[in-house]
Amino acid sequence: MTALGLSGCASNDYPTSSVANANTTISSGYAVAAGDNLKVTVFDEPSLTGEFLIDSAGNLAMPLIEKVPVAGRNPNEVAGLISSQLKAGGYVLDPKVSVEVLAYRPVYVLGEVAQPGEYPYSPDLTFFQAIAKAGGFTPRANKTMVVLQRSAWSTPRTIKLTDEPLIIAPGDTVIIEESFL
Repeated sequence: MTALGLSGCASNDYPTSSVANANTTISSGYAVAAGDNLKVTVFDEPSLTGEFLIDSAGNLAMPLIEKVPVAGRNPNEVAGLISSQLKAGGYVLDPKVSVEVLAYRPVYVLGEVAQPGEYPYSPDLTFFQAIAKAGGFTPRANKTMVVLQRSAWSTPRTIKLTDEPLIIAPGDTVIIEESFL
């Protein structure tokens, strides 16, 4: 099985990226996105506290306030937005808000692995940990190159693996192609 199904072309047709470059796209901290499940706590306001899913448009809907556009922001920024909207609406005079990510978007591991599929993301997940979740490489797997699709990229990229660990982000699709050696 190869990665041909992604867009009809093999990995040599994708732009290449280094492990270091791939890692820098996620080094700025976690940004929430559609599919994340957040726990929002508004202190001393139990009716406003709860678990909320970010919708496909990247919005968070809560009682009393309109949909808040949160995609691309870190949890502290989300808390600030919610606090501002609660205060601006006159609902809470001095809101104290905290936001915690309860469930991240899953990662997808496809191609030459024992069990391709969707896997839960855990913070600081590396490429080899993701492969381990998928049951390891098959005997035909290319263990020196990977095709990675990251939500921040418009197209998948081929990455030559090095000694530097490749960090996997929530929502990433990792494709292990067949080795032709």
